[in-house]
Amino acid sequence: MGPVFIAEASSNHGRDLGRALAFVDAAAATGCDAVKFQLFRVDRLFAPEILAKSAKHRARAAWELPLEHLAPLSERCSQKGIAFSCTPFYREAVEELRPFVSFYKIASYELLVDGLLTAAAATGKPVVLSTGMATLDEIRHAVATLKAAGATDLTLLHCVSAYPAPVAEANLSAIAALRQATGCKAGWSDHTRRPAVIERAVHRWGASTVEFHLDLDGKGAEYAAGHCWLPHEIAPVIGRIRESLAADGSGFKEPQPSECEDRAWRADPADGLRPLRLIRAQWEPSA
Repeated sequence: MGPVFIAEASSNHGRDLGRALAFVDAAAATGCDAVKFQLFRVDRLFAPEILAKSAKHRARAAWELPLEHLAPLSERCSQKGIAFSCTPFYREAVEELRPFVSFYKIASYELLVDGLLTAAAATGKPVVLSTGMATLDEIRHAVATLKAAGATDLTLLHCVSAYPAPVAEANLSAIAALRQATGCKAGWSDHTRRPAVIERAVHRWGASTVEFHLDLDGKGAEYAAGHCWLPHEIAPVIGRIRESLAADGSGFKEPQPSECEDRAWRADPADGLRPLRLIRAQWEPSA
C-alpha cells in the first residue's frame, strides 16, 4: 500500500481562497493522499510580550487562514479524492475544524500542550503528531495523553524543526525508534527538500506517512526559507516511491502472468534442448 503522502500548504496560501484551492489541486495532481493547512491566530500563537516587541511576529497575521475557507477547501478535497486536514494551534480551533477535517495534525511546537492534545483526541478523529525538538520522554507523555483522551488512530512523525533541515541531521533511524518506543505508526515530516531523504525514510525505515511543505510557484510566504517543494519537484519523488513499492509484490515465489507463456520454452530435462518436448511436436512458426 505504501506511505500516506501529506502536502503541507502551511502559510503559502496568502489568505487567498483561489490560491488555497490551487494547493488542493496541486496536491492531488502530484499523487498526494491529503493536503493540510494551519489554523492559528497570531494573538493565540505568541505571547503578548513577544508581539509587543516584534513587528515580524505581528506580521504573521497576514498568514492566518480565514475560517470561511474551511468549507470550500474541504469540499474541493472531496471532489479531488484526497483528505483534508488542518493543524489547530489553539483549543477552540479543534471544534472549528471538526466538521471539515479527516484528521488532525498537531505541530511539533505544540507537543507539550496537553489541553490541545486532549481536545483533538477526544473528537475520535485520527491524530498525526510531529515530534521535532522533542525528547523521547516528552513524546511518550504526549502519546499517553492522546491515548488517555481516546485517540485510537495515532501517527507520530519524526521531524527536524529546522527550515531547511540539514541532511546530516535527518536522523531517519529515529522513525524506527519512535515505533518501537510507543507502538504507534511512525513517519517522516520533511524539511530537507531532498529526494534521497524521503526515499530513504520510506524504503529503509518504513515511514508510514510522509509530510512535506508545498508551494505552488515559489511565491509563497515560506518558500524563500528553502524547505518547500514545488509540484514538479515532488511529483517524481512520489511517483518513484509508488512505482518501486508496487514492484515488491506478494513475496510468494511463483510464475508471474507475463512469463507464463515462456514456461513451455524452457529446456527439456531429457535432452537439455528448448522447448519442452511436448511443445516441439505441435509447434508451428507464427505467420
